Amino acid sequence: MAKIIVVTSGKGGVGKTTSSAAISTGLAMRGHKTVVIDFDVGLRNLDLIMGCERRVVYDFVNVIKGESNLSQSLIKDKRTDNLYVLPASQTRDKDALTKEGVEAVLNDLSKDFDYIVCDSPAGIEQGAQMALYFADIAIVVTNPEVSSVRDSDRIIGILQSKSRRAEQNLEPIKEHLLLTRYNPTRVAAGEMLSVGDVEEILAIPLLGVIPESEAVLKASNQGTPVILDEETQAGQAYNDAVDRLLGSDLPHRFLEAEKKGFLARLLGGK
Repeated sequence: MAKIIVVTSGKGGVGKTTSSAAISTGLAMRGHKTVVIDFDVGLRNLDLIMGCERRVVYDFVNVIKGESNLSQSLIKDKRTDNLYVLPASQTRDKDALTKEGVEAVLNDLSKDFDYIVCDSPAGIEQGAQMALYFADIAIVVTNPEVSSVRDSDRIIGILQSKSRRAEQNLEPIKEHLLLTRYNPTRVAAGEMLSVGDVEEILAIPLLGVIPESEAVLKASNQGTPVILDEETQAGQAYNDAVDRLLGSDLPHRFLEAEKKGFLARLLGGK
């Protein structure tokens, strides 16, 4: 039976889709058959991040409506074995996602996959609630800003009260914190919350800290999950996060500002 992971946040633009692409790719790289689903009906960005936008024929809503089957709609990733994408519809209304329809699709996917990663839209509307309702594991993505953290706190409350596990008094969803766009220099200057600040407010286990990096934007524009760029700090941080998700006990990296060497300081290097 597949484990269902929701990647969620209260605020838009924090890196959910980038994280969904990276985490699903990382799971597949480690031999787990994985599918990542775009729940953002009407906007659809996951296919761009995954570099498969030109291969979309049928989508998630087509499957729910019975207009296509999973074998027609799933897109096999060209770079990573064991990885498939189920894109969202750009033309349907968000109400096209029904609880019964989503459950039927997840049940069918559970027969063949080890992990189902649900890329949730931001906020608490229909698509977001559908994405988190069936989750076994939640990865709450937040930036080190007060507004982002406050909105994530709201999402944690919904995970704990409105999910299927909560309604049926089952074991609670396993919650993880993924802190993105972290800049230790700005933290030291008091311009960002620290890791400790965010952990104290949200009080859920820290899965990973992704440093602010141009590599993330570059990878997104190229349609390549940044986790594949293992030369970059962002790629390494996502790989660490996936290993922790699978049970490894790894120290967190990239939490301190890099110290300049004497020559770099002398020449004014950054």
